[in-house]
Amino acid sequence: MSSNSKDIEKFIGMFPPVTFADGDCHMIGSFGNVGIVETDEGLVVFDITTRQYRNRLFRAFRAITNKQIKYLVYSHGHFDHCFGFPPFLEEIKEKNWELPQIIAHEKLIERFKRYKELDNYQNWINSMQFASIYDSNRRFTSTHEILEPTIIIKGNENYTFTLGDLTFEIFHDMGETDDSIWMFVPEKKVIFTGDLMISSYPNVGNPYKVQRYPKHWALAMEKMLEKNAEYLVPGHGPLIEGKERIKDVLSITAEAMHFVHDEVVKRLNEGKWFEQIYHEMLEIYPEKFKKHYILRPVYGSYEYAIHAVYRLYHGWYNTGNPTDLFPAKSSEIAKEFLKINSEEQFLQHAKNLYEEGKLQLALHFLDVIIKGNNSDYSDNLIEAYELKIKILKKKARQETSFISFNILNNGANEIKDLLENLGKKKFK
Repeated sequence: MSSNSKDIEKFIGMFPPVTFADGDCHMIGSFGNVGIVETDEGLVVFDITTRQYRNRLFRAFRAITNKQIKYLVYSHGHFDHCFGFPPFLEEIKEKNWELPQIIAHEKLIERFKRYKELDNYQNWINSMQFASIYDSNRRFTSTHEILEPTIIIKGNENYTFTLGDLTFEIFHDMGETDDSIWMFVPEKKVIFTGDLMISSYPNVGNPYKVQRYPKHWALAMEKMLEKNAEYLVPGHGPLIEGKERIKDVLSITAEAMHFVHDEVVKRLNEGKWFEQIYHEMLEIYPEKFKKHYILRPVYGSYEYAIHAVYRLYHGWYNTGNPTDLFPAKSSEIAKEFLKINSEEQFLQHAKNLYEEGKLQLALHFLDVIIKGNNSDYSDNLIEAYELKIKILKKKARQETSFISFNILNNGANEIKDLLENLGKKKFK
């Protein structure tokens, strides 16, 4: 895995359960964090992990408390927060308990409908995004097997309920998703954020996923700040404790989201196209964001966030170059380049760029050979593939973002498989 493998282990919940707030609240790391609040009348549970982690969660859960779950809150509809319920359903049947009330936002219903329509596609993109921690032959989840919400929050309305002597306040704010909700327990001064707070730069602008919302994300952080909480349970990563620390992470995350949104919008208003905006944004990224632990690019990244804001306001024509309006096939363009300069020249230039440390430029020149070559077996093609693997692996080792690491590593592994299938090269 990439250089931040210890951070990733924390991110996916490889740490012991934590008890806090007078012993009445618990957090279990189980890929997506699971929050538990105990009352005299039963439990309120915030998220229920992924199907793959369900048994691990159940064992840890029942080592903490044997009380009945009365409410289950879905922070949003992603697979790592809503699908670890099967062992709990079995327990409910065995003990003849009533099913808990399931609380979710109305947009979650729409999300599940979309997932059903794109079931195989969702499994495919998740198998790529999480390739380094999951067997790609296993299905991540299926929205044909869901625990349906029974209490549905509509629009921007808030929802409050009580259980025992505790109050549970639920708020809707868009961020990673349009269906996200978060919960505050005022008597315990605990916020359960879902993926609005993770131990990483926010997962906004994910390369595989639909639109996300940096400005709304900032506003959600500011609403959480008003609660003056003493404990914060993030969607991923360790518990955050202490008023000052919570204030710090919420404030810096809000500021970072305002920054990326407002600076991209400023450049859109100046009539700039994406390439210029992107590289200008890289140059002005403040050091205080680079150095803050909660904004480390463990999962999401600043680069992805630039894409998120641009995509929010702009269509698919993002270069300003009419050549790109109706583009020719990239393979046809490559073939024409190879009529002007030989494969050997392109390959040598790619090697020179590699030696100079210009890895990204080297990849572009290698792709001319790979896309323009008419043979599956030429020596130049095989050498181009081998150098591309080498570059992708090197870039992956340098990458801190879990998602970026998987994209680069997947690309290298796909080429390895291709060469092995051709019988031209064996890799250990």
